[in-house]
Amino acid sequence: MVQKLLAYFSGNKYRITVFVLLAGATLVSLGTLRLRYALSNDIKYDFLVWNLFLAWIPFIIAYFTYTMTIKRTWLYFLIPLAAFLWLIFFPNAPYILTDLEHLRGAGRDIPVWYDVLIFIWFSWTGLLLGIVSLFLMQEIVRREFGRWIGWGFVVAVAGLTSIGIYMGRFLRWNSWDLLSNPKGIALFTLERVQDPSLQSIVFTFLFAAFFLFFYITLYAFGHLLLERPSASRPIAKQAVKG
Repeated sequence: MVQKLLAYFSGNKYRITVFVLLAGATLVSLGTLRLRYALSNDIKYDFLVWNLFLAWIPFIIAYFTYTMTIKRTWLYFLIPLAAFLWLIFFPNAPYILTDLEHLRGAGRDIPVWYDVLIFIWFSWTGLLLGIVSLFLMQEIVRREFGRWIGWGFVVAVAGLTSIGIYMGRFLRWNSWDLLSNPKGIALFTLERVQDPSLQSIVFTFLFAAFFLFFYITLYAFGHLLLERPSASRPIAKQAVKG
């Protein structure tokens, strides 16, 4: 039993490490907020807890979908269903970045720097939960349909996510409305598409560009060391010959 556990941890050490780090970041985020409550008796930032909880939902969906092994006949039914549910809740992960606007009221009962650190912890944790879940979903799509479709999936998700965040932050829609009032959202979206505001265009474009830049940067860092062996061996051989 112990050997099986050791073998499992050895074969999944990076996956487990990521999960532990995200869980640890969540605990630190909650701890900083709890300390603020104790010092100021003010719970005006309690919405951060709910937003961080929502950010965990797409991560959990993506994680279990990625690790699940089922028959191929069920695979093509499960993946679209999981992707649909994942996409509904995914904007909640990067959405937490827009909570930074609440710092306008910071510094009244607690030092500004402490409130800034609270929002950094929450927004960073939520963003990383989204990045990791998107990476897992991209790997599922790439594995089944190829690399280019996988990247097309990432671009489409970035665009849809920025639209979803705009609807959540400025229009006050939420993920539950997609399930409880899909017709209302469809009609409202169609109306906005026909007559978009400058604010919606600028926000959607800038946030999608930022999210893609951030995701591709982390993706490149994650694959950076994979290029080192193939690049260093020819140099080593030339040095030996010389």
